[in-house]
Amino acid sequence: MNRMTILVVEDDRAVRNLITTTLKANEYHFLTAKDGETGAMEAASHNPDVVLLDLGLPDMDGVEVIKRIRSWSNMPIIVISARSEDGDKISALDAGADDYLTKPFSVAELLARLRVVQRRLSIMQRDPDSESPIFANGDLRVDYEAGCAYLGEEELHLTPIEYKLLCLLSRNVGKVLTHRYITRQVWGSSWDNDIASLRVFMASLRKKLEGRPGSPQYIQTHVGVGYRMMRVE
Repeated sequence: MNRMTILVVEDDRAVRNLITTTLKANEYHFLTAKDGETGAMEAASHNPDVVLLDLGLPDMDGVEVIKRIRSWSNMPIIVISARSEDGDKISALDAGADDYLTKPFSVAELLARLRVVQRRLSIMQRDPDSESPIFANGDLRVDYEAGCAYLGEEELHLTPIEYKLLCLLSRNVGKVLTHRYITRQVWGSSWDNDIASLRVFMASLRKKLEGRPGSPQYIQTHVGVGYRMMRVE
């Protein structure tokens, strides 16, 4: 049984019923809220494992709900919204959302995103106080203590910036990181030239990491938004 408890904050009855029916069929526990104020209160009262959040709520913008939750918790938040503009996605992700699905969405994709969160939570619960010194994902290994990375048996020859990008992505596996967040972590700023530099370094990193650039295995680009390290089964 899937033991995660999921809070669904959605005012559209049809969408809410679709999500809850899917969760019930896959044996997830769930709670529901029809507006942002109730959603924020339910999150504080029940401390769910994951929040599925609409942005277009009747009483407040969903981004405000994200900010409220982030003021006290790092619980995973997956936005499910009809807003498809890059600006809306970036605002939600920069406010603290972990992921963003655009309506209409695939039920299979929603379940896949939940499985990613579930794996991440499982890893955190097994070792909540310390990070493993070695990150493994498919053929990729990152040895944080030694400061090196391997693809299969071959060591990757990375520049300091490329290695820093790889560490940042691997430590947030499954999570979309916005251009602004990445550039602030790597360069300490988020100017246009930093984002341009990010694209150059990311392209270089992917050439060293991906066997087929047209079919990325490890790093997924979210056009106009940012990048995600995908979990390789």
